[in-house]
This record gives sequence, C-alpha cells and structure tokens, in this order.
Amino acid sequence: MVLEEYGIEDKVAIVTGAGRGIGKAIALVLAEAGANVTVVARTKEQIEETAKEISKLGHIALTIPADVTNEEQVKNVVEQTVSKFGKIDILVNSAGISSGMRPAVFVQGIKFPGWELAGDEWDKPITLEWWHEVMDANLTSIFLFAQAVGPYMLKQKKGKVINISSNSAELGSTYHSVYCVSKAGVNAFTRCLASEWAPFNICVNAIGPGATKTRMMEGKLRDPLFKKAILDGIPEGRVAEPREIALLALYLASDASNYINGETIYIDGGQLGHGAGSI
Repeated sequence: MVLEEYGIEDKVAIVTGAGRGIGKAIALVLAEAGANVTVVARTKEQIEETAKEISKLGHIALTIPADVTNEEQVKNVVEQTVSKFGKIDILVNSAGISSGMRPAVFVQGIKFPGWELAGDEWDKPITLEWWHEVMDANLTSIFLFAQAVGPYMLKQKKGKVINISSNSAELGSTYHSVYCVSKAGVNAFTRCLASEWAPFNICVNAIGPGATKTRMMEGKLRDPLFKKAILDGIPEGRVAEPREIALLALYLASDASNYINGETIYIDGGQLGHGAGSI
C-alpha cells in the first residue's frame, strides 16, 4: 500500500530532456506513479519513444519537440500543456548539456595535470560562444520555463518545480568550469525562486546527481583510465542508475515533500562527502 502523501495520481507534469537519460527516467516514473506527462526534447523520435512507454503504463503523454533555450517555443510547450490537460502541477527541468573537458584558459604548449583524461577535447578552448551555449541550455532554459509556468502555478497556488543540477556545482571539477558554474547557477536560482513562490504553496527544489549511467557516461566508462578516475572518487564504487534519480524526483513531486523548499539534494554515492572532484 502506497502512503497517500506519495501519490501523484492524475497530476500533470512537464518534463524537459525527456528523450533519454535522467529526463526520460523521470518522465516514466512520474507516469508510473499516476501522472500525465508532457515530454519535451529537441529530438522528436526520442520523445515519441518515451510517450509510447508512458502510454503502456496507462497514462497520457503529450509530445512536444522544442528548443528549451527558445522563449517562444518554451511558451508554446506550456500553452499546449494547459490546453490539453487544463493545468500544470509539476515542472521538471532536466534538459541540459555537458561542457566536455576543456581547460578554463587554453595556452598552446601547456598541459595541466590530468590532461590525458580529456582526450581530443584538450585543445578546444572555452570560447565565449561555447560558454553561452552551455549556460543557455543548463540555466537560461530553467529561467524561461519558470517565467512561462509561473503564472499558472501562482494563480492555482500550488505546484512543484524540480531542477536537475549536479554535484559538480559543489565539486569544482577540473576542466569542467563552464558546466560547474551553470549548475551552481541552477542551485542559486532554485533558492531564489523558492523564496519568492513559497507563499503561494509552490515548492522549488533541485536534484544534484553525480555520475549517472546515461548513454554519454557509458561511452566514457569504456575508457579504463576515465573509469578508474570516476569510480575512485565514489565511495559506493559505482555510478547511479537513472531510475534512482527519478525516484527522488517523484518524492519531490509528491505532497510528502511539502516542507522541503529551496533545497538541492545530492545523490552521488557519497562523492561529495568523500571530497573527490578531480574530474
């Protein structure tokens, strides 16, 4: 028997980045728990596959291909969701990109310790264009969805917002400066939005995963050197399964977490406590 506070039956959720990885896992778990879900990503084929899996669970999935950094497309996602379901109860901002391993300042002929882990990315400097691309995907997109969803949640005086951050926001991982800064920004924006929206019975929290078994991470773990560097920093000695992240998202989406607001909850196998942040 599931406790009543953990139920999200007939709730309506928007999940970005729902075509694969953590975002897809969250969309499926929310549907499994009873929600109808708008699945959002740039790649139509991926979210259509997620929608098929949601339908098999007996719930409705609305697929909307969208660039989450485009203000008009973000507004369209929200408007279509309200038109289809009549409300929005849960927003999960999971879309984002990795920055790759690039030194903050690239100087020809100088290689910092650990450069061999970066492979062919080493000599790719962080250009201003790349800086903005990562910031827009990981942080600006969350701001845009807050502005689009806010009017509906504020008027109904209830809602749950879950932003996917990273333990890199705290680790200061070497050669991931732009990514770390973007995720630290996610944590700060989460706290600010929570302070503003708490009087309206809206909880805004973030989840900070460590290394997780996504398609991108599985590819990197095939490199023995990279795998050792990653696993040596995780006391549990393994990376997370996407579903483990999704189950925490379900808790934050439910009434069981109504007194948690403005928090970033890390789920990284003890990596932060271990203090390992070399990559």
